[in-house]
Parts: sequence; C-alpha cells; structure tokens
Amino acid sequence: MYTISQLARSAGVNVETIRYYERRGLIEQPDRPTEGYRRYPETTLNRIRFIKRAQELGFSLEEITHLMALGESPCEQVQGMAAQKLASVRAKLDDLRRLEIVLNDLLNQCAANPDLAHCPIIESLLPENKKAF
Repeated sequence: MYTISQLARSAGVNVETIRYYERRGLIEQPDRPTEGYRRYPETTLNRIRFIKRAQELGFSLEEITHLMALGESPCEQVQGMAAQKLASVRAKLDDLRRLEIVLNDLLNQCAANPDLAHCPIIESLLPENKKAF
C-alpha cells in the first residue's frame, strides 16, 4: 500500500498527475480513513505504469481510457485500436518526410542564394506576391 507521494515516486510521476488521473477516472481514489492518509494498492501503481507506457507509445489519455475499458475484451477489438494508431503514426511519418524534403530544399536555396538581402525561407512563408510582413 502506498501514500499518494509514495505512489507518485514509485510510478515516476508527480502527485498532481495522480490527482488528474483520479479526476479523469483513469484510477480510483481510495477512501480516506478517519485518521491518516489514503492508501493506494499495488494495482493502482500497475495501472499508472500501464498509462505511462501507453502514452510513450503515442496513445492519448482518451485512447488509453478506451484500452482500459476493453480490459479482457477479445484481442480483435484491441487490435483495431492499435491498427488505427499505426495508421495515424504512418500518416504523421509521411507528413514529416514531406516536411523534411521541403526544408532540405529551402536550406539548399539559402546556401545557393547570392542575395543576402532576402531569405528564401522567409519568402516561402509569405503569402503570394507579398514582400514584407
């Protein structure tokens, strides 16, 4: 059993994170004894670790709530959520690759730019036919 500060330390989060998770319904807040501090069971620590690991994998708290609600559901449902997340990650990677190409091109334009009075990067960000902010 853990006090909230012990739980936070063991989970590698701060106390406010635990309170936030309680407000979001991700973890249960134990009853307060008439004397002393609330005590959190080991299962709460495991749940927080699950939440943090899922966040590291890119799941939002809303998605994590759905994952936890699935609990012992058929693997097919969990796979569906994971497949959606993978599609989202791949789309972001595609966007980042396109951004990499554009930035690389702009940097090459800057390197080849003989006119130090203007910058191709700044000009590319301005609306069409505009020369200043």
